[in-house]
Amino acid sequence: MTLYEELIERGLIAQVTNEQEIKEMINTGKATFYIGFDPTADSLHVGHFMALCLMKRLQMGGNKPVALIGGGTGYIGDPSGRTDMRNMMTPEMIQHNCDCFKEQMSKFIEFGEGKAQMVNNADWLLKLNYVDLLREVGACFSVNNMLRAECYKQRMEKGLSFLEFNYMIMQSYDFYHLFKNYGCNMQFGGDDQWSNMLGGTELIRKKLGKDAHAMTITLLLNSEGKKMGKTANGAVWLDPNKTSPYDFYQYWRNVDDADVVKCMKLLTFIPLNEIAEYEKWEGSELNKAKEILAFELTKMIHGEEEANKAQDAARAIFGAGANNANMPTTALDAADLTDGVIGILDLMSKGGLIASNGEGRRLVQQGGVSVDGEKVTDPATKITADQLANSVVIKKGKKVFHKFTV
Repeated sequence: MTLYEELIERGLIAQVTNEQEIKEMINTGKATFYIGFDPTADSLHVGHFMALCLMKRLQMGGNKPVALIGGGTGYIGDPSGRTDMRNMMTPEMIQHNCDCFKEQMSKFIEFGEGKAQMVNNADWLLKLNYVDLLREVGACFSVNNMLRAECYKQRMEKGLSFLEFNYMIMQSYDFYHLFKNYGCNMQFGGDDQWSNMLGGTELIRKKLGKDAHAMTITLLLNSEGKKMGKTANGAVWLDPNKTSPYDFYQYWRNVDDADVVKCMKLLTFIPLNEIAEYEKWEGSELNKAKEILAFELTKMIHGEEEANKAQDAARAIFGAGANNANMPTTALDAADLTDGVIGILDLMSKGGLIASNGEGRRLVQQGGVSVDGEKVTDPATKITADQLANSVVIKKGKKVFHKFTV
């Protein structure tokens, strides 16, 4: 099986332009491709990880990745998939997030001479002269065609700012710049980015002639990634300070039965023939497949030691239930208690178990919370300093455990 065939078999390819040429370039390691990451937070999340997996697969096949950090496009904000305008970030926030992205990516993608490159579009976008950009690039875009793009159509009723309207032009200019200055001949992105990516391909052809070879390929990947990795309290982050290795492991250990094989194909490097065997598993065997998925992904992000700790803790908690040494833990200060006690809702909030008191109140009243094995039904329940001194384990629902100490 060729590399391109494997990408299709894993469900990564949604649509392409010039498929025969793309297939040839990828299979022979001649693609220099980019994927963009806008720094909207200070950590990458599972949706980004899907793109990183693709970059790694292609790099292993001899192709050269360009990781584009959107320090410039971050000033505007991508309207795709949104019903309202993003909050404007300060230059300091954008730079901080870019620095965090660089550090996380470097743990996964091999950067260096002749390997992957990391670039920041702030280096060229922030230097552009507005009138020059209008003359050089603006003339290449049809407003009629832009308004037909799905990313804009879905925003027209609620309002689309002129600021966001420029995002397609900025993203298209990125590909044009990378093509000219970095030899980047291919771009990858989620299927919600298709119109923006076609804009980049067209810009290159209009500016550099029909013989300019620029390829566009979209993934089933990123659109699924935006749905995947979401919890009641937000995203599943790659930063262990935002999503602990145990919580990361548990997220994948608890995926729906129908999604186990799909996640293995999209996110792991388990050979397809092995995955085909897991696909035959049913009933309780699916729990073993989920353990394999959770362990593989936790090992890739947090290392084998943390993956082993997370797996051992999960097995202890859901098995005998006696060993909570590696359970996610929140250590409170004495100042967090009032007169030696803390309310159950405040405690759960400090541990990140609930997003609001309203959510916690409903959970407690519906019998979804236990303290040290005893179900709690009163939202006014108090936990004492003496209890916390010996550690308290709160169970939320059937599968979320969290230890509290003071």
